Amino acid sequence: MTDTRISVIAFGADGLKEETVPLDGLNRLSELVEAASMIWLNVDGPLPRDSVFQIGTVFKLHPLALEDVLHVRQRAKFEDYDKHNFLALPMPLVQVERRSTEEELQSVLTEQLSLFFGRNFVITFQEFPGGDCLAPVREKLRHDARHSRNQKADHLVYLIVDAVIDAYFPLLEALGERLESVEEDILYRHDQKAPGRIYVLKRNVIKLRRCIWPLREAIHTLLRDVQPELVSAETKVYLRDCYDHAIRLLDLVEMDRELCSDLMDLHLSSSSNRMNEVMKVLAIITTLFIPPTFIAGIYGMNFNPDRSPWNMPELNWLYGYPMALFVMTSLMGGLLFWMHWKGWLKGISSAGSERSLKRSLKRKIGSLK
Repeated sequence: MTDTRISVIAFGADGLKEETVPLDGLNRLSELVEAASMIWLNVDGPLPRDSVFQIGTVFKLHPLALEDVLHVRQRAKFEDYDKHNFLALPMPLVQVERRSTEEELQSVLTEQLSLFFGRNFVITFQEFPGGDCLAPVREKLRHDARHSRNQKADHLVYLIVDAVIDAYFPLLEALGERLESVEEDILYRHDQKAPGRIYVLKRNVIKLRRCIWPLREAIHTLLRDVQPELVSAETKVYLRDCYDHAIRLLDLVEMDRELCSDLMDLHLSSSSNRMNEVMKVLAIITTLFIPPTFIAGIYGMNFNPDRSPWNMPELNWLYGYPMALFVMTSLMGGLLFWMHWKGWLKGISSAGSERSLKRSLKRKIGSLK
């Protein structure tokens, strides 16, 4: 609890005031609410149960919604109460966005953002202390005096929701770069560790899908069921833009999930093709050496030509040994010519066959991008 920070931004037509409230000074919240025309209270980190319900008492928040704040990892949802609304959102951690693309994204990290809003207040509870993706919202309030400060609470809610949704795009971009890197490793470097990396990336994509799918539904419910007194028609236009961005995020996630499956198929096809080429070369070599082995096996038998004129008379020929080599070589050459005539030697070069495989699979993967 020592890292938890409670900040208040009170603003309106007459200006903006920022203040940090200590944990033992929550009794001053009533004074701040009465003195400001619009207030944004942000709790950055976990709070004790008593402190959460103390804030709820000041702003008259529903106890069931406060329980959702305390029990994190809620599914994204929107709840409409009498005088206020509650919105639970999965928010990406800023630390994930700042990772280098050269690093393997071992886990997609998110936290729960619990948001309450009424006529003249917005309250946000963050699960973890530290950096968040709401810095652009604060900067907009500080510097956009003519527009943002004169808006009601619903516009601030739009800014927060929009910032949360925009924070997913860098994360998906990093995942996309990792998928492209894995694709290159499979196509050009035959990386045998690719299946494990694909599995990690696919697990992250599925986790993102579990976050974004209910997020889209929560925004849709907000647009459909919210009270007109709390969200104006003008703000709904902006929220519809957030809904469109959520749909776009979901499309990107679905595309990445399908791409993960195609990359696994690409790895299996590439490995199978290389194995087939090796087996084909070995089978041809074995086939070529079967006739010479058969001839050598016959002449390795111990029959005495002196006992019968039918017992290998060619052993006494003057050119018997060169004749045997000539027959062996002729049979091998004849087999090679026959295989070439049948077209079995086409594509025997692994480079040529892999190039054709890569072209076909890259066309399939490129159609998803």
